[in-house]
Amino acid sequence: MIVRRHFEVGESAVAIIADEEYITPIEKSIFDSRSILKICISEFPEFQWSLEPLDIVSKEELITRMCDAAYKAGVGPMAAVAGAVAEQAVMTAVEMGADHCIVENGGDIAMMLAEETSIGVFAPSVEGIGFRVKPRNRIFGVCTSSATVGPSISFGVSDASTVISENVCLADACATKMGNLITSDKDKIIRSALDQIVNIDGIEGALAVVNSKIAMKGTLPQFTKVEFDSSKITGIRFQ
Repeated sequence: MIVRRHFEVGESAVAIIADEEYITPIEKSIFDSRSILKICISEFPEFQWSLEPLDIVSKEELITRMCDAAYKAGVGPMAAVAGAVAEQAVMTAVEMGADHCIVENGGDIAMMLAEETSIGVFAPSVEGIGFRVKPRNRIFGVCTSSATVGPSISFGVSDASTVISENVCLADACATKMGNLITSDKDKIIRSALDQIVNIDGIEGALAVVNSKIAMKGTLPQFTKVEFDSSKITGIRFQ
């Protein structure tokens, strides 16, 4: 039976939608990922604070994926952390046999879908927008950065910079990059940011919301109105 679970650990507020048998392994995966990150930061303190890509050699796949994504996006590796943790959690469930699993970590979503699902994008200037996402037989991500919602660092002004990719780490890093690039609500600035992000290999599409303006580029799921319970989770919301 599919259940929804919400829990918080440290800086992570996580929502999980999966068969009940996978909830505990998913939670353990998130704790394990946090331990890996803490060890990496203790060995390489710059990993936590760098705003530029770092060339760190690690035996941990989680760290390698984050560094690779950061290099492609041109940001620091921690820009991919929420997506990386969510992606690893879904990978854990899929390896155990899950065919429908969603993990949302502070607005960054990793998922494997067996059925069509509505995903809402929370942006203060535009209510009730999102995507109708069709099933896939591969893990993919819908990741969002915001200058107006949540504690994440952004050097831009976007209400939502959302990126879709089958590389969830990359989607997260590129959402941060796009948010940094959108420094005003001028059309040419928004267009330029979308162009730069969608031209990165592995990115399917991107959505920007800035002061009630909505812009999209690339291949995206069906854009739709989404009603959701705003009390359930922060950042990206589920229907």
